[in-house]
Amino acid sequence: MTVLTITPNPSLDRTYEIPGLSRGAVLRAGTDRVDPGGKGVNVSRAVAAAGHPTVAVLPLGGPEGALLAQLLGGLGVAVAGVPVDGSTRVNVALAEPDGTLTKINAAGPDIGAAESRALLDTLAAEAARSRARWLVCSGSLPRGLSHEWYAAVVSRARENGVQVALDTSGPALAAALSACPDVVKPNAEELAEVVGRTLTTVGDAVKAADEVRAAGAGAVLASLGATGQLLVDNTGTYFGTAPVATVRSDVGAGDASLAGFLTAGGARARALVSAVAHGAAAVQLPGSQMPGPDDIRPEAVTVTTDVPLDLPLLPDVNGAVR
Repeated sequence: MTVLTITPNPSLDRTYEIPGLSRGAVLRAGTDRVDPGGKGVNVSRAVAAAGHPTVAVLPLGGPEGALLAQLLGGLGVAVAGVPVDGSTRVNVALAEPDGTLTKINAAGPDIGAAESRALLDTLAAEAARSRARWLVCSGSLPRGLSHEWYAAVVSRARENGVQVALDTSGPALAAALSACPDVVKPNAEELAEVVGRTLTTVGDAVKAADEVRAAGAGAVLASLGATGQLLVDNTGTYFGTAPVATVRSDVGAGDASLAGFLTAGGARARALVSAVAHGAAAVQLPGSQMPGPDDIRPEAVTVTTDVPLDLPLLPDVNGAVR
């Protein structure tokens, strides 16, 4: 099963592990690493780590773009790059021992009309060539692309018989729902934003997921941070949890979850077990490292249809409910 991903604003992610963050001080990192970044890129990395074929379609600019393609190739990800003016962005993350993560995300290059068309054409060509079962549209939209860009991608993919998983937020998510993506993958904050109200319990998240499905999504796979994960689809409502010993970094954990969900079939409790296991493994790894088969513990996952509706949504280590 080939998973095709589109990441319109990819990055190089440099992570430093530091003893503590102090403004104005000279900080010395214990370790540092550079990983390919961007939500769709992370999904491809996790799919490849699980032993499945994947193709990452992405704009590439400057030496940063060349390094990104090189790193992905070394991880077993096929790259379909579209040259763009400007350089691929570099993001920085500062990871503290208690799991607190401070991130600085660059804006990235401005994507012009010709480059946008080239991305769409490359995506269509790769979907036909690879016979992809799933297309993952993931991450923020860069400057130059309208909020409706993902909606157009979803519509074209579904017309060609490709299932679509969408992981974005804000106006881009709202605009794409009418195109009927097969799965959307919000966190609690993004789910609250799309329905326009605060979510404080798992029951609130279930109601919001129902509304998102009514707006066009086939299924909602919601990451609720330390509380667990929620799946609402046409077969029912499922809630999954797994123990996590130590959180090292939550960068890419939601992307790993989505990869686990899709490679396990993309529906029902079995896929949620895989999603939770992948996400739990990812947060225990440094930087945005994606888990491999030896890191995954599906036997530690609990999935139930007896959803704890009154359970409060817990804040993550950075204080936000996600």
